[in-house]
Amino acid sequence: MTVVTAFAPATVSNLACGFDVLGFPLESAGDVVTARIVASGVRIDDIEGDEGRLPRDARRNTAGVAVQALLDRLGEPRGIALCICKGLPLSSGLGGSAASAVAAVVAADAALGAGSTLEQLILCALDGERIGAGSAHADNVAPCLYGGLVLVRRPNPPDIIRLPVPPGLTAVVVHPALEIETSRARALLGETVPLADAVRQWANLGAFVDGLHRGDFAQMARALEDAIAEPRRASLVPGLSAIKRAAAEAGALGCSLSGSGPSLFALCASRAVALAVERAMLAAVATQIGGASRSYVSPLSARGAHLIESASHAREAGAGRLPE
Repeated sequence: MTVVTAFAPATVSNLACGFDVLGFPLESAGDVVTARIVASGVRIDDIEGDEGRLPRDARRNTAGVAVQALLDRLGEPRGIALCICKGLPLSSGLGGSAASAVAAVVAADAALGAGSTLEQLILCALDGERIGAGSAHADNVAPCLYGGLVLVRRPNPPDIIRLPVPPGLTAVVVHPALEIETSRARALLGETVPLADAVRQWANLGAFVDGLHRGDFAQMARALEDAIAEPRRASLVPGLSAIKRAAAEAGALGCSLSGSGPSLFALCASRAVALAVERAMLAAVATQIGGASRSYVSPLSARGAHLIESASHAREAGAGRLPE
């Protein structure tokens, strides 16, 4: 095939207690990238849905850098032209840069007939993520590519562990009318972590993973606490504590920032509870932040990036954008 289109889903990362190591994809919202074989090099022919804000220079674009890394790894003399359809809001905390990079390498690899492994593809996508997010952390790229709830033990060489998802576990995501650049949010973290905070985080992560394996929602709820990133980033999202409280009162197991924010996620024991939590979070966001918010209720999708018929097919299927 000389022209191939791939879809890569939005992702929620950190999951409160798993800074830079935990993530999962949503079921349908995401980015779509079409790759076409050309004589040489990497170029970007078109980008939709970004209001002209993303670089058209492939050397400065997440998807372009990822595909160049793929060509370099393959020793491929042919080139790739990309068309990108952004279905995710920019600077939203939903893994938009990861989705573009992952969709691009999946489409390009298929167009070239290379048959690269997931481990090879993730390293290429991480090169792109470094450009888009400022560092090559894999907690968005890994779930976006692999699917499922994953733990990134090590990004390079990749050591990605898929964790069990208890029946009923459902995510709510609310994206308020804010933007937070990942590089800005990471700068707030500093370079050191107090030992007491680190110990608390390790304990929460261990308890959360154990709760997943045993389907113990009560233990998972106790563990969904971020002792490291959220306290340092809370000022970026007005009324964060009130929004979290509204989610908890509506029955959420826990609520925190998705990635670096401003999107927030909540985990719930069932879809019925998730729908109630969605309503409560939207109401709280409207009060605390205002503006138009987007929301999504989704299982923790077992499916990562995959080939589709075309970008228009993805939009018709509802994959292109979070519901208004």
